[in-house]
Amino acid sequence: MSFLPLLQAAPGTSQSGSFGSLIVTVVLMIGIFYFFLIRPQNKKQKEMEKMLAALKKGDKVVTIGGIHGVVSSTKEKTIILKVDDNTKLEFNRSAIASVVKPESEKKAADAKADAAKDEKTKSEK
Repeated sequence: MSFLPLLQAAPGTSQSGSFGSLIVTVVLMIGIFYFFLIRPQNKKQKEMEKMLAALKKGDKVVTIGGIHGVVSSTKEKTIILKVDDNTKLEFNRSAIASVVKPESEKKAADAKADAAKDEKTKSEK
């Protein structure tokens, strides 16, 4: 079965309507890409930059290579990590994947989130 006749415009009809719908479709696709791909990526990148700028001595971090260490000192573009008692390694700031939160901070953050959920469910009732 050939779909070619179905895709062709009927004789005597105008193509301007299909051009308008094409523009609407393209604008809609750009909007979808912006809200589902571009915007979240920009937000994540800003959070990462903020985390890297806030690094200070004593923070426990994990590098993108999986090395765990404690920040010994910071420079403008690099960070020196203390990995073992006598071992220090220098990394670019961009090599830091995450800051490890102590268990007490994690528990406090979880308790805060649970309290917020409880208040939200109470206000809905």
